[in-house]
Amino acid sequence: MVGSIEAKSLLSNGSVHHNGLNLEEKLDDFRRLLGKSDKDPLRIVSVGAGAWGSVFSALLQESYGSFRDKFQIRIWRRAGRAVDRETAEHLFEVINSREDILRRLIRRCAYLKYVEARLGDRTLYADEILKDGFCLNMVDTPLCPLKVVTNLQEAVWDADIVVNGLPSTETREVFEEISKYWKERITVPIIISLSKGIETALEPVPHIITPTKMIHQATGVPIENVLYLGGPNIAAEIYNKEYANARICGAEKWRKPLAKFLRQPHFIVWDNSDLVTHEVMGGLKNVYAIGAGMVAALTNESATSKSVYFAHCTSEMIFITHLLAEEPEKLAGPLLADTYVTLLKGRNAWYGQMLAKGEINRDMGDSITGKGMIQGVSAVGAFYQLLSQSSLSILPSEEKKPIAPVESCPILKTLYKILITREQSTQAILQALRDETLNDPRDRIEIAQSHAFYRPSLLGQP
Repeated sequence: MVGSIEAKSLLSNGSVHHNGLNLEEKLDDFRRLLGKSDKDPLRIVSVGAGAWGSVFSALLQESYGSFRDKFQIRIWRRAGRAVDRETAEHLFEVINSREDILRRLIRRCAYLKYVEARLGDRTLYADEILKDGFCLNMVDTPLCPLKVVTNLQEAVWDADIVVNGLPSTETREVFEEISKYWKERITVPIIISLSKGIETALEPVPHIITPTKMIHQATGVPIENVLYLGGPNIAAEIYNKEYANARICGAEKWRKPLAKFLRQPHFIVWDNSDLVTHEVMGGLKNVYAIGAGMVAALTNESATSKSVYFAHCTSEMIFITHLLAEEPEKLAGPLLADTYVTLLKGRNAWYGQMLAKGEINRDMGDSITGKGMIQGVSAVGAFYQLLSQSSLSILPSEEKKPIAPVESCPILKTLYKILITREQSTQAILQALRDETLNDPRDRIEIAQSHAFYRPSLLGQP
């Protein structure tokens, strides 16, 4: 927990100290970089209150929130989302299993509403419980209390840093609205996107649109002020102080100072200049995580079957990275690490499992109660559409005529038929793995490595 002797201590002058790093000094350094005056606090707002956005806000609140004259953080989410009775009952159990949380709610005169909700005498709302530290997508992991704002204009109009915690499918729409509130701004905000997802555009040439590009297009904020933060991590585990790392990617002007500002003893933040490629890879692993969940459920968690799937899906991802990156080998470690943790415990793998078990169905949509948006579904459609374009055709050595890249990605094709066109059941993922005509995964990697596949236009580069 934050506040433990190992992670945090109090200096004689009252400043918080993190393993040799004075947090107030870190805060002051970053404030000076922004040109903030002594009485002007650093204002951060997280737009979207999913698991990662909520945890990210809570981490910053716990680190810097005690410096009230120098730091403010708030989180925006839409009002009106009711908490269902089953979730309210479970939330009550969580509260009563944690003495520290129970005492905190009683002290804040907030406990009674949870009793009433459990009995069905009151309806709780997602923005209401978030103020008490409960994210609707992860109620089993109580956070610190957060300042919640439901009016978007109030949330963002004077923010120095805006954190995008929205799904990629909502990012453009919300930031187009935000741009209306920034027309009179003098200073340019910094935007950190946590979103992992993509869209595909076919004109003027087929290319990928990432959340950072959506934000840039919607707001006109210079791309050097828009960054991406991602890594192999699970939100609840990061909040519980499991050791983790991430990369903040973007222009050097801001990525290096932000890496220093965001770094904590248990959460190491590195910086990298390759914004778009890391962002795209964050979306790609969600695609194959869904299939991994299906395989796990259909084979009763067979380690052998899961390893066969892993071999095929990683070979497809490597194949795709050769289309997208000039130096794909530099992405191998980050991509595999992010894929590994998502396959183990991510919501996309969970979604695949639940589909295969019949506990949820596609008619329920991509936003699932208690989990949030399953971004891998839209990513399946986007990557399939992109890689199906004849203008991107390749000529593998064994083929007599050019083929679209997707023809070398049977797992992606199968997921598309299961999730998007719905012409096949989840059992099709096993049929794809057992197809005797399926190439050795090594062959796919060798083809990618021996051909000039790189297409800079796919990422919107000249």
